[in-house]
Amino acid sequence: MLSRWVGAAAVVIGMAASPGAGAANGVTDHEIRIGASVVLSGPLGPQTADYGAGSRLYFDSVNAAGGVHGRKIVYRTLDDAFDVQRAVENTRQLLERDKVFLIYNNTGTAHTAAILPIAAEARTVVFGPVTGASALRQTFHRHLFHVRAGYADEAARITRQLHEMGITRVAAFFQDDAFGKALLTEVKKAAAAQRLEIVAEASVDPKAPAFEAAAATLGKAAPQAVVMCTAGSTFTGLVKALGTTGTRPGIYGFSVVSVDQTTRDLGAAARGIVLAQVMPSLANRANPVVDEYLSLASAKGDAGPPSQSKFEGFVHARVLVEGLRRAGRDLSTDHFIRGLESAGEVSFGKFSAHYSPSSHSGSAYVELAIIDTEGKLRY
Repeated sequence: MLSRWVGAAAVVIGMAASPGAGAANGVTDHEIRIGASVVLSGPLGPQTADYGAGSRLYFDSVNAAGGVHGRKIVYRTLDDAFDVQRAVENTRQLLERDKVFLIYNNTGTAHTAAILPIAAEARTVVFGPVTGASALRQTFHRHLFHVRAGYADEAARITRQLHEMGITRVAAFFQDDAFGKALLTEVKKAAAAQRLEIVAEASVDPKAPAFEAAAATLGKAAPQAVVMCTAGSTFTGLVKALGTTGTRPGIYGFSVVSVDQTTRDLGAAARGIVLAQVMPSLANRANPVVDEYLSLASAKGDAGPPSQSKFEGFVHARVLVEGLRRAGRDLSTDHFIRGLESAGEVSFGKFSAHYSPSSHSGSAYVELAIIDTEGKLRY
């Protein structure tokens, strides 16, 4: 299914990729309207809400300073509950009725693949989707810009760490959908490169998860480590179930796992879980973008406690605004694309994203962090 969506996207985007076809929907003298279909309900809802909160924190600061070339950013999100068809319907509404300038920070692998043909037909950019799937990166799409590192980068870093630690028995757990399977594919490739054996696999339907059965399957294989190809409550549900089996493998997860939700759901059991991170540590205020985020979050009374997920949304917004500024006062899709492509590197301290006329892959920044006794990430 995913390959069919991506294939269709490649065909349509190739047809719509000619220069000079830019559109200025969503752009007035006073505002720039952007929007996305995102996951606001279900297991991934709380973390996605954090992405949006971090983005709005930066947009609000830009708007308070006069906006981008005198235009304020208006950001609208519609909930798709992680359903692909709803994501398609929401995206059509945003493009056809709400007339947004671009799709910003939408959620999901299959969802992004499904909306790409729609966005390309409308000559609209899809910017910073929350997915690291290789299927969306291996083929160049002129109207698609990534910010975060890919799942392949994260899987490579996780399996390299396992290899360096001398771990030889690795199991994989995944949620049985396009998202989970995309992560599993990257784990298998990376494990093979490190000559690590995947001794067991288990999965659950994220809408009706049978955690105990999956945990029993993994426990029988006695793995030294389990790489979790999932996020949200599906991640913490499996960890809880593993705890009842007597199996105590190391738990490794991707950056899409919210450390805040993990510590809330698991309490002390979250200690020692290792998560890949695609953004710098919030503990390092010497990094200017970290300091900027923490300062704005502190100054805004209703921003809530800082988090890595909010910070990721903040960085995505920062890169987007850089592209809008580089596009100039005469904002159009083509001017936005060319502005970022000519930027080469957009750098905020340790984090940098790279763009050119032949690559919109963004960042390759990945570090590993462990959850400590206080529920904080230690890099």
